[in-house]
Amino acid sequence: MNNNRILVADDEHLISSMLCFRLEKAGYVVETAASGGEALQKFHDFKPELVILDLYLPDAFGLDLLATMREDDVNLPFIVITASSFADLAVKAFKLGAVNFFGKPFNVEKVVQGVTQSLKEKQKKDVESIAMERRKKTTPDQMIGNSPKMVDVFRLVNVCASTDAKTVLITGESGTGKELVARAVHQYSARAGATFVEVNCAAIPENLIENELFGHERGAYTDASKMQKGIFELANGGTIFLDEIGDMPTTMQTKLLKVMETKRFRRLGGEGEVETDVRIIAATNQDLPQLVADGRFRGDLYYRLNMLNICIPPLRERIEDIPALVQYFIQSLNAEYSKRVELVSSEALEDLRSYSWPGNVRELRNVIERAMMLEKGKELTHFHLCKETPRNQQSLELPPSNYTVFPVDDRHCFAGFQLPPEGISFEEVEKQLITLALENANGNQSKAAKSLKMSRDTLRYRLKKFGISEYADQTSCSVLKDDVPSDLKRERYNDPKWANC
Repeated sequence: MNNNRILVADDEHLISSMLCFRLEKAGYVVETAASGGEALQKFHDFKPELVILDLYLPDAFGLDLLATMREDDVNLPFIVITASSFADLAVKAFKLGAVNFFGKPFNVEKVVQGVTQSLKEKQKKDVESIAMERRKKTTPDQMIGNSPKMVDVFRLVNVCASTDAKTVLITGESGTGKELVARAVHQYSARAGATFVEVNCAAIPENLIENELFGHERGAYTDASKMQKGIFELANGGTIFLDEIGDMPTTMQTKLLKVMETKRFRRLGGEGEVETDVRIIAATNQDLPQLVADGRFRGDLYYRLNMLNICIPPLRERIEDIPALVQYFIQSLNAEYSKRVELVSSEALEDLRSYSWPGNVRELRNVIERAMMLEKGKELTHFHLCKETPRNQQSLELPPSNYTVFPVDDRHCFAGFQLPPEGISFEEVEKQLITLALENANGNQSKAAKSLKMSRDTLRYRLKKFGISEYADQTSCSVLKDDVPSDLKRERYNDPKWANC
């Protein structure tokens, strides 16, 4: 059931009854009106989510009703139906906000399809509007820091926002928060009420990026069944954030420069030009001057983008901001995961300060989030944090014996220790874990096997395999019983030292 409310305003009883029957069959809640006055009354009482409106009612002209209703709800979709074939009426209806126009006689199924499509688009816009409002309320607060370099960033954000500069370039390493800065520039500016659209230039295939930016006309290519607006048209009056601008194809760089200079563009397959008024904020973690020197980025586009440049410092250059960032992440993650962490131990905080943070603020947030998943109390300690292993450290640092080991959501980190850059022997890790389990069990193989979730015979085989003679016994052949996993049997059969078994 759709349960969307639809108002049908038509004085022809047969038509309104037919539409009402078909829409209710599709699951909609429908009210009908036979006059302009009745339509206005039901509009206020029924509060429809879509209106099907006849242009000629006994006491009102449909376009006047449309304009009146739109004053109360500017996002309300209208479908206009009329026996008149005048094209200028359709044009006026679309200008006033109609989403579809059908001449009588019409195909009822097509009207129902139009209703369904219009409501889907309305729902999508409503969701985007709510998301934008949420970002407007929360994003600026995420820019944390009082270090001198971050104070300079905040100052430049205010300058860019107040001057309405048409181009802003944000540079900085990956994970420093370039998108947050871009959103802050938009939200502090006079364009805050308009659209903010993000485009990742590295994520869109080269053959699709022009269509994404400029849209296309119907029939522009094989699958272009209808006209589609591009981002430059949808963001008119707002801001376009071009992330990873250094990865934009050179052919698109030329077209982007032309749009920036003329404020006009053509849809794919189109003949007429479309005007646009957007602010462009570009971001990159690459060295654009070097790309220009290498011939991989247009110099004139770089100079055009570089009107105002905000360079975000890496986290290692503003270590004094780490305590405030950690506290902010703890507060937000407490709310997200229903945790009650209150503080970080001084030892753990010192670990965070001494790390180089190649992943910057993004990596710091991931570390805090991972640690909070492991902690059940109110304090994070250094055992909960995934510490960087020194390059010259060959052995793996294991957590304390009373610490629960389990995988966490990070491809480089495992429950309190991290893979060294040069790699590590998996067999050595397994050997250390077995040794630790036996030490905790005071040499009791059954207890050690249980703590490692393996059978006693499997543990005894591992002891033989790794030569851990301190805990091994001499019953080497007995480990070939039926309860031993088949993969271990195959491994032993291929090993010459098991040949006599």
